[in-house]
Amino acid sequence: MAILYAVVARETLVLAEFAAATGNIGAVARRILEKLPPDSDSRLCFSQDRYIFHVLRSDGITFLCMANDTFGRRVPFLYLEDIHMRFMKNYGRVAHSALAYEMNDEFSRVLHQQMELYSSNPSVDTLTRVRGEVSEANVFRPKIFHAKLQVHTIMVDNIEKILDRGDRLALLVDKTATMQDSAFHFRKQSKRLRRALWMKNAKLLAVLTFLIVLLLYIIIAAICGGITLPSCRSK
Repeated sequence: MAILYAVVARETLVLAEFAAATGNIGAVARRILEKLPPDSDSRLCFSQDRYIFHVLRSDGITFLCMANDTFGRRVPFLYLEDIHMRFMKNYGRVAHSALAYEMNDEFSRVLHQQMELYSSNPSVDTLTRVRGEVSEANVFRPKIFHAKLQVHTIMVDNIEKILDRGDRLALLVDKTATMQDSAFHFRKQSKRLRRALWMKNAKLLAVLTFLIVLLLYIIIAAICGGITLPSCRSK
């Protein structure tokens, strides 16, 4: 999975998060939240080792994700824009007074679901770009697509620029959890496929059985003189 971690926070208060890998990713993300400049709306990128932390701050809420550095910047920000839209649609102003992890039970599943979509679906970037171009041709231009065009101008700074020397944490990422998660989904999909094939075969067998019985009945009815089998019954 290319995107490995995501968190939604109000300042440093975490409202929802999901990690597809184990390690101290959450601790590093919280340090970043503590050191972010107090801008109202901003987009930032910070690199550490082979990963990049992408930050989108909008409507007083911070949306952050961590992805492999080879994954680029466009798709992670598309992911964050998608998450921002879904989060504000579901919670809106409630998020500005919510308690820590108040939305985690429900929204962590959304973080996970969209993380898998944007990590594994190569058509997401193209589809979103087309939608953005269509939106720009109309009078109403959603913020999510209008802001998307600015992604390429964002500089990637090393995380040490915002963290003091004593605050720096070595990023430890164990992708074993990711592989286990992928294996779990593979087994789940395989089981679902086997069940679907079994149901299809069962339906086909039932139809064939019905047709055979119907054919035998028609033959017997023809021999026995009618639908009620009068000739055969009289014997």
